[in-house]
Amino acid sequence: MTTILQSNLLCFEYTIQVPSATFTKSRKKWHSLFATIYCSRKFSSLITKTATANDEARVVHRSPSHVSLAVMQENSPFLIDQPTLIELVKEKKIEKLRKHGGVDGVASGLGTHTQVGVSGSAEDIERRREAFGSNTYKKPPTKGFFHFAVEAFKDLTIMILLGCAALSLGFGIKEHGLKDGWYDGGSIFVAVFLVIAVSAVSNYRQNRQFDKLSKVSNNIQVDVVRVGRRQQISIFDIVVGDIVCLKIGDQVPADGLFIDGHSLQIDESSMTGESDHVEVNGNQNPFLLSGTKVADGYARMLVTSVGMNTTWGQMMCQISHDTNDETPLQARLNKLTSSIGKVGLAVAFLVLVVLLVRYFTGHTTDENGNREFNGSKTKSDDIINAVVGIVAAAVTIVVVAIPEGLPLAVTLTLAYSMKRMMADQAMVRKLSACETMGSATTICTDKTGTLTLNRMKVTKFWLGQESMEEGASSISPFVVDLIHQGVALNTTGSVYRASPGTEYEFSGSPTEKAILSWAVVELNMDMEKTKKCYAVLQVEAFNSQKKRSGVLIGRNDDDTVHVHWKGAAEMILALCSSYYDASGVEKDLDDDERTKFEQIIQGMAASSLRCIAFAHKQVPEGEYQNLKEQKKLKEDNLTLLGLVGIKDPCRPGVKKAVEDCQYAGVNIKMITGDNVFTARAIATECGILKPGQDLSSGAVVE
Repeated sequence: MTTILQSNLLCFEYTIQVPSATFTKSRKKWHSLFATIYCSRKFSSLITKTATANDEARVVHRSPSHVSLAVMQENSPFLIDQPTLIELVKEKKIEKLRKHGGVDGVASGLGTHTQVGVSGSAEDIERRREAFGSNTYKKPPTKGFFHFAVEAFKDLTIMILLGCAALSLGFGIKEHGLKDGWYDGGSIFVAVFLVIAVSAVSNYRQNRQFDKLSKVSNNIQVDVVRVGRRQQISIFDIVVGDIVCLKIGDQVPADGLFIDGHSLQIDESSMTGESDHVEVNGNQNPFLLSGTKVADGYARMLVTSVGMNTTWGQMMCQISHDTNDETPLQARLNKLTSSIGKVGLAVAFLVLVVLLVRYFTGHTTDENGNREFNGSKTKSDDIINAVVGIVAAAVTIVVVAIPEGLPLAVTLTLAYSMKRMMADQAMVRKLSACETMGSATTICTDKTGTLTLNRMKVTKFWLGQESMEEGASSISPFVVDLIHQGVALNTTGSVYRASPGTEYEFSGSPTEKAILSWAVVELNMDMEKTKKCYAVLQVEAFNSQKKRSGVLIGRNDDDTVHVHWKGAAEMILALCSSYYDASGVEKDLDDDERTKFEQIIQGMAASSLRCIAFAHKQVPEGEYQNLKEQKKLKEDNLTLLGLVGIKDPCRPGVKKAVEDCQYAGVNIKMITGDNVFTARAIATECGILKPGQDLSSGAVVE
């Protein structure tokens, strides 16, 4: 009896000392692969039992069909590979994340830090791109000229004209010969060729221009933290390990993990089709998918996958962006062509039947007055020629009914319109878009950043009922400290300064940057110092419905709890029952005083200023416990700290553009969420509203 020794080769570890200068980086990988295969086979042969002659006769030797190896890159700084990261976010299993040590463990494995971010050096960024890819997606192949020529052929009118031209050409040559019979059919072919050539050339040129413009329009700026500094970079420059800052309205630029934040609600309808917002937090659901949008709150995320490795990238590969929607003019032309074609075909068929019946019943005569058809006496060639002539007459009716010049006239008109629009710096991808825009009767436009420059600056500051022009010097230090708290802790922006002698760098939304700049420059706010003195307990993020944001903070030295609110002045004023004056005295806010504040707000709004108010209240311990259980912030009986007016000037040329649209019969409507008086002032300044015109006209939509 033969004893068979089975050995399980668990692991072979090897170290081959080769001078670093001997091989290049790529040759080192091949050298490592060769050594692994060679050593594994050699060691296997050493432990294999030597077989006897009888065993040799009974045993069939089989060579392995394949060798499976997991070769890791030498000296790789990353402890987690790309497939693991993809599964981690795609499966959304918190248990797998905990096995890797949570978000901090994943960050450590990716050679980054959740607070400082990546090093940001060129070598580090390039190494991450080589290991995990870049944040770009595969683009469909560029459409060539032949593609647009084929698209032009698909037009219903063109196809009908091509059929008619072929029939006309064939019957014309048959009846009149090649010399004279090609005129009708050939002229139709020439007209069709001109239509196709003009359409294809114009669409091809514009498609190339739009490909160039799309590279610029897709280059979104994203806030990231690198080397402890918050900065803006291109979305294409994001790498695995980056710390990305998210706020309301942002699109998640890559797959990643939630680090910290407050009230983060994500709209995943683009990925799942579900309209309900998904809450993302660090305890139960820390997974973020690229392509989704931030519906509420703000947060910081750790990037784990970019580009084609993300869920969005994999989905985009399977989606076609081509649409075949008809424009109103195309639909009407196709309907007209179809109707004319049906009538023409019906008449032609009727004529064909009548002529054939008259011919075969002997009611037709030739030039000499003789009957053309005499039964069996008529030659077959004469019958064929007569029938061809009858069919040619029917085809002629169809050709005459179809307006072959109509597609050419429409194409040349739209091409001319496209050229005129290009002269006015308006790019048009397809000829049909000129017709679609020509049918527009109303244009709805955003206010901030579209009608205005989106360059905001605080130009007015009211404390109590006094307009403060001298900065912090004339304000009570107690009130200044409260304003510092309300600005530094209730914001999604940040302040960075490389060294004491350098300029400040402000990041965040334009409104946040304007307020931070004002607080730092005018009120001498030290944001980092203020943050160290307080702990953020709860946050209610800003959104367009509430028009305000709040923060609950605890003071570190005395454990007192305070709530700060910031938002639209009329909304914050409604929550207040008192206010501070410049000397720090708290005064009751009765009806008369409230009316005065409303007049101040309306006055700033009438000057095209965006009005922001700050309010504060210390929260008693007992009330804090109730609010903590309800996960709410105190929002009644607040004390008004102050009002600021932010100026956002109109863009040059906006008023003339509005006048041109109105002269052309196009209505302009402004969409805004600002104070109604601010909206009226901006609309009047842009020419959307006439002086004295009321908002009830519908020109301003809130």
